[in-house]
Amino acid sequence: MNISPLAGKPAEPSMLVNVSRLITAYYSEQPDASIPAQCVAFGTSGHRGSAFDTAFNEWHIIAVTQAICIYRKSQGIDGPLFLGIDTHALSEPAFASALEVLAGNRVEVMIDRDRGYTPTPVISHAILAYNRGRKSGLADGIVITPSHNPPADGGIKYNPPHGGPADTKATKWIEGQANILMGAGLLGVPRVPFAKALNASTTHRHNFIGNYVADLQNVVDMRAIRAAGVKIGIDPLGGAGVHYWEPIVDRYQMNATVVNQTIDPTFAFMRVDWDGKIRMDCSSPYAMAGLVSMRESFDVAFANDTDNDRHGIVTRSAGLLNPNHYLAVAIAYLFEAREDWPDKAAVGKTVVSSSIIDRVTAKIARRLVEVPVGFKWFVDGLIDGSFGFGGEESAGASFLRMNGSVWTTDKDGIIMGLLAAEVTAKTGRDPGELYSDITREFGAPLYERIDAPATPQQKAILAKLAPEQVHATELAGEPIIAALTTAPGNNAAIGGLKVVTTNGWFAARPSGTEDVYKIYAESFRGLEHLHQIQAEAQILINRVFERNSNQIEK
Repeated sequence: MNISPLAGKPAEPSMLVNVSRLITAYYSEQPDASIPAQCVAFGTSGHRGSAFDTAFNEWHIIAVTQAICIYRKSQGIDGPLFLGIDTHALSEPAFASALEVLAGNRVEVMIDRDRGYTPTPVISHAILAYNRGRKSGLADGIVITPSHNPPADGGIKYNPPHGGPADTKATKWIEGQANILMGAGLLGVPRVPFAKALNASTTHRHNFIGNYVADLQNVVDMRAIRAAGVKIGIDPLGGAGVHYWEPIVDRYQMNATVVNQTIDPTFAFMRVDWDGKIRMDCSSPYAMAGLVSMRESFDVAFANDTDNDRHGIVTRSAGLLNPNHYLAVAIAYLFEAREDWPDKAAVGKTVVSSSIIDRVTAKIARRLVEVPVGFKWFVDGLIDGSFGFGGEESAGASFLRMNGSVWTTDKDGIIMGLLAAEVTAKTGRDPGELYSDITREFGAPLYERIDAPATPQQKAILAKLAPEQVHATELAGEPIIAALTTAPGNNAAIGGLKVVTTNGWFAARPSGTEDVYKIYAESFRGLEHLHQIQAEAQILINRVFERNSNQIEK
């Protein structure tokens, strides 16, 4: 990974997006449905792109929203739709376009009562709260956000009645229908002018902030945080949660400081990420350099990405915690502290999350469920309580209420930040110190993700590998104990390969947007061993490509 000389430094004026031109491009550029790069494409978190690339424009939002209207009707979903947006420049015009179509379809829509911003987990929370006890008239939701992506990007994602990310079957259907609609020139899509849509009888104002904030005491021990007087630093990174923190601090009388309350669609206040781009990635030490520099001022500090579904935890003892490290601390703490959680409640992790989680889970005598990448795999378990915790290596997680019932079925960076304050309050030590204890008991893993080049044909082969195509018996000096192409927890395809030894592993998955494949690797034996795993992983994958060269040529 080539680190930019600008990484960790304040953004320079020349780097800032021209918001006026971006919004002009949103309305003026029309995508060509015959060009793949300009089509709707749902990844793990919805459709994303920039208006400058004709990848996220008005036509995309109209088509996706109409496709969702058709989908929800086909599924018998006829309750309200909760609509939220983040602070990216393209989110406001996309909100207007989406509401015009929703009003045109006579969908009952719930928007923020003050026309404010709404985090992803708040939408999930609202859907679940509305649907609790209902068998019909169920609600669903749309969040307009590209998550932590650069300022020129926009995004839209759909959450069905279970409150979490839509599954692949749903997103593929919505994607396909949206592209059909664009190919037909959006013919027949009903729309209402924005001013009328905003005041339509089907558009309702909803107290997202009040409902979510009042309920927080049922998932995090807010009394303990207040009683201990934990000194907390909070950086919303200019995202959708910026107006949530003052009500939270006031209601629960926390000793907290919101270090930045600026909303700026250029995100000029950000530190530059590793590649020289502005990116609101709360797991990046470069993007988080500003908050990290304040770590001595607080007992614990945290930040969230732009739609608040991810968390970044900063401690005095360790600075910014690696997401995997904090997941291990959270799991170890929660399953001891939450006495009312069901005994059956398991730990959910993705196949590319750290094996330190496996070791912690074994110690607390809980079942580990390892699933493919994507938070959608945790939804059912969080709903029925069979998962106490579900977490991803990319700093996304959620967990049950104190009574063992579901809180959210989407990632919630707000509660993960507050949990760090609870941990500090109840143990008298910050999460970085607690992770040090874990490493003294289980070893200190080194984890890294790198990219390796691959053609589209090679990526297709990697995505469809079978375990028997891996002929190696050893990795970095240790016997291979597992070669996986399906996740052990649910037998679902992982879209790649994971190879495991006693003290290390790697996973290789094709990128959905670039001609590379991602190599996740971890070692419990040090940096040299990690690099050996990475090198041998590429050799192993290249051999698989060579053996399948005939298929590639075809």
